[in-house]
Amino acid sequence: LFSFLPERSNLAGVRHILLVLSGKGGVGKSTVSTQLALSLRHSGKKVGILDVDLCGPSIPRMFRVQDNDVHQCDSGWVPVFVDQDRSISLMSIGFLLEKPDDAVVWRGPKKNALIKQFVADVAWGDLDFLIVDTPPGTSDEHISTVEALRPYQPLGAILVTTPQAVSVGDVRRELTFCKKTGLRVLGIVENMSGFVCPHCSECTNIFSKGGGEELAKHAGVPFLGSVPLDPQLSRSLEEGRDFIQEFPKSSAFPALTHIAQQILDGTSQRSS
Repeated sequence: LFSFLPERSNLAGVRHILLVLSGKGGVGKSTVSTQLALSLRHSGKKVGILDVDLCGPSIPRMFRVQDNDVHQCDSGWVPVFVDQDRSISLMSIGFLLEKPDDAVVWRGPKKNALIKQFVADVAWGDLDFLIVDTPPGTSDEHISTVEALRPYQPLGAILVTTPQAVSVGDVRRELTFCKKTGLRVLGIVENMSGFVCPHCSECTNIFSKGGGEELAKHAGVPFLGSVPLDPQLSRSLEEGRDFIQEFPKSSAFPALTHIAQQILDGTSQRSS
């Protein structure tokens, strides 16, 4: 009798949903998700991160909350809060594993069921942005995530690549995935784009140069910016520190804040 009534949604208080995607592993999706969340928080926004990378959940560690537990409330799971102001909240399978070294050896249907549960059963409360950090690829988990989020009209996807042709080729497939699933592409981020020497400031293009920008131009989507390799950024992620607050003189800092600003500008244009 009641099955036709719409469920009270835990995403009702979430204004904008962003997905961070890449056809390739190791390009820095979790890094971009983390730094985007911190940049938006510093702009006064409340942010949640949903980590749907079930086999490699790295978001809890990047915020130094990997030992926290998830609790239940009347409307589902309470996300883990990063700070006392509750301005960043997280949900990840990393909080549900008995031991941090446990491997998630699951077939597709079990993964898909957990993703649907993550979307339906996390009590996010009021958020300006929910950032969804995804695993590499264009398969099961991605289809489940996009389908589960579709009723909530996600703002779109940010695609992350590194500059070299092999990575760009894989990310091109991700563009096709977005087209097939009707997901708007907000833009492309080129991560690990050159290494700026801390001593002489010379930039060395370790992974070639400009592949992400070229792809954006070719696909007719915005290019959000290049983030250089920075040992300070790597260290802050390893130690769960706030890079945006600690290292404003880093060469990666303006790139990250510029990407966040473009997202903010895009949302204000859409809502005006």
